[in-house]
Amino acid sequence: MDTLKKDTNSPTNPVPQARPMKIGIEAQRVFRPHKHGMDIVALELIRHLQKIDQYNEYFVFVKPDADPCLQSQDNFTVIEVNAKTYLDWEQLSLPKAIKKSGIELMHFTSNTASLRCPVPTVITLHDVIFLEKRRAQGTLYQKLGHVYRRWNVPRAVRKAEKILTVSNYEKTQITNKLPRIKDKVVVAHNGVAAKFKKLDQHQELMKGLQPKSFVFYLGNQAPKKNMGNALRGYAQYAQSVASPLPLVIAETSEEQLADWLSSLNLPQLTQHILLTGYIPNANITLWYNQAKVFLYPSLRESFGLPILEAMACGTPVITSNTSAMPEVANGCGLLVDPHQPDEIAQAIGQLASDEALEQSLIEKGLENVKNFTWEAHAQTSLDVYREIVLKETSN
Repeated sequence: MDTLKKDTNSPTNPVPQARPMKIGIEAQRVFRPHKHGMDIVALELIRHLQKIDQYNEYFVFVKPDADPCLQSQDNFTVIEVNAKTYLDWEQLSLPKAIKKSGIELMHFTSNTASLRCPVPTVITLHDVIFLEKRRAQGTLYQKLGHVYRRWNVPRAVRKAEKILTVSNYEKTQITNKLPRIKDKVVVAHNGVAAKFKKLDQHQELMKGLQPKSFVFYLGNQAPKKNMGNALRGYAQYAQSVASPLPLVIAETSEEQLADWLSSLNLPQLTQHILLTGYIPNANITLWYNQAKVFLYPSLRESFGLPILEAMACGTPVITSNTSAMPEVANGCGLLVDPHQPDEIAQAIGQLASDEALEQSLIEKGLENVKNFTWEAHAQTSLDVYREIVLKETSN
């Protein structure tokens, strides 16, 4: 394992503080029932700030939805802000709520920000994929989000006091695309929640599915998740052995899978694939624990939380040799070229048959996750807040 590179823009010492700060945190979508990466990062940041900071005041701005997973407590106040759309919420309703709250600094956690925010801002910029020279793909919602970020982010980051991002790789991408803000960018690596751990006992997750007998793949429809090459690679593996491990795919419907297999001319693969549908975050630990192999051959990731989550559960990982994934895997997983299905097939075959390699990666993975904690992520964020507020109050 390599030692993680220290971010030279991070505060080297805790910034001194004489009075409580009033900090706002945007967490628009954390109440939605189907949470994804940025929602989870925002939620973990808030929960770990609650653990490490009982002194400052925090105001968490959310959009009402079906899963109210945060409540006001002690020095944390949850403020529900209504609006029809993401854009209305961020650009119209939220600035009014910020002004009314009396906060002195606002942290936007999911790439975009209110352009008329009445107080200084911090923005967590998870990635700049939307600024790269590639045609927007995916659903209509994903394409509209791509257009909105291209419009919003360059304007928002110029106004921001600091930019947080989640990996050294992504810091490089940001400063290449937006060189004027290079001195503002601070790395705060994501962490691994305590619930992701090895379990001693296994319960039945799906009829007939035995623990440590399947390949697990998070196959949502985002183009960067590389569903086509994942299926091609698995097909090559399945054709090369007499009794292949089944492929369990999360976040994919029967109709979506049928479309993929038809377009790839792989209808025979159906017999080897099981679909779970969406797996609630509360249950994902069970699936990581029971998988023999976790497959994560994304085309592009600014971090790749599932890599660490699977490692923490004692499951060996196959991931890509590109973007931030080598930084996160840190020499503790099998790296493949995500554009080469034969490399994906070979890696699955290795882990399915080589017990010594499997055990080695399990042990390395369990050590690797110790380098990534939400406490450190929250502490870096808190140090940035203090630095900005101190500068503002001294001017």
